[in-house]
Formats: sequence, C-alpha cells, structure tokens
Amino acid sequence: MFRLWAKEFKNNHMLKDTVIEDAGNDTRTHKIFRALEQVCYQFDLEQPIWLDSTIQDFKRHDKARFTRDNFIEAIDFDYLEIHVIEED
Repeated sequence: MFRLWAKEFKNNHMLKDTVIEDAGNDTRTHKIFRALEQVCYQFDLEQPIWLDSTIQDFKRHDKARFTRDNFIEAIDFDYLEIHVIEED
C-alpha cells in the first residue's frame, strides 16, 4: 500500500489535510503524481510545478513543500506539503 499525506499550511497552522492511498502496481513516480493530482482536486488547486529544489528535497526526505513559487496562480496559504508515509 502506498500512502501520501498532504497538508495545507498558513501562519504555521494546518488548514487542511488528506491521505491518499494507492494499492495499484504502478511505479512509485506514477503513484506520487496521481496522488498529488487527487490532492489538488480535493483542495481545489492547480497542479504545482516541481522546481529543482522541490525535487531534491523530495528525493532526500520523501517530503516536499510547494510554496507560492511552485504555483502559477495566486494561493491563499503559505505552502502545500506532501509526505510519503507508507510504501509497498
């Protein structure tokens, strides 16, 4: 089972969170992108852009923060954080 936890923060307070589960046999990368797509749909957000710094942080810690720089449209929160909490 693959599980990704997504949290939206503003002023160091969590506004929303959700856990996306994927029991499919797809690759890890596909599961991450599909889970992020579901998170954005649930939170009514556009898809964030994966900057080089975001990719490096995710590779190192299985956690990434998407700030204003990662979004084309304006956002009303400080950052969106995703964290892989369980993998097959």
